[in-house]
Amino acid sequence: MKTQAVKNVVLVHGAFADGSGFKALYNELTKKGYNVSVVQNPLTSLEDDVLATHVALDRIGGPAILAGHSWGGAVITEAGNHPNVAALVYIAAFQPDNGESALQWLQTAPPAPENGVLAPDDKGIVYYDKDKYHAGFCADIDADEAAFMYASQGAFYAKGFVSPITDAAWRHKPTYGLIATEDKSINPDIQRNMYSRSNTQVTEVKGSHVIFMSQPEIVASVIVEAAQAASVQ
Repeated sequence: MKTQAVKNVVLVHGAFADGSGFKALYNELTKKGYNVSVVQNPLTSLEDDVLATHVALDRIGGPAILAGHSWGGAVITEAGNHPNVAALVYIAAFQPDNGESALQWLQTAPPAPENGVLAPDDKGIVYYDKDKYHAGFCADIDADEAAFMYASQGAFYAKGFVSPITDAAWRHKPTYGLIATEDKSINPDIQRNMYSRSNTQVTEVKGSHVIFMSQPEIVASVIVEAAQAASVQ
């Protein structure tokens, strides 16, 4: 019995960013014939981000690869149980298990000196230190692009960071992960430890936390690999 080809991709951004950062990856995937949707996470809670992702998956109307960056990894871990999700791709992303939060994993290794994640403000919102943003978040893109990325980041509510996963989709779906070896926001060893305990097919990429911006061809190739594998199952 021939299965339907997976030609849809849904991209989920993380904290301290928005969907505009996916433009280079979008371009790579669309020129390969994929239909790409970019979720604009409200970043107000895990539940709200999962809902926004489900809306995109409902609208795409067929099997899709669900890919998440950074905090977006926690989102796809919960949202990936949606029936349209054929496989998951974690891009330098959190991959909690049931009962775990993203913050628990972030605290398993000391932060890099370049890391600029600030304490929540009086509204419970977490921002990234402007002076550390380029070196700590996106060192391998140019300064102008980093400045725009900082200016366009969403307001990330800290309660999302401490919300536990209830049903980890990577336990049920084919899973791929990219480790950014020069990452100053999520220690690469944290990424390795998360991915090594799950059945994740791992690709290591020399680059910063935003490898989807600096090396979109490599990230796209993993998403395409996931789509092709899901299409022949």
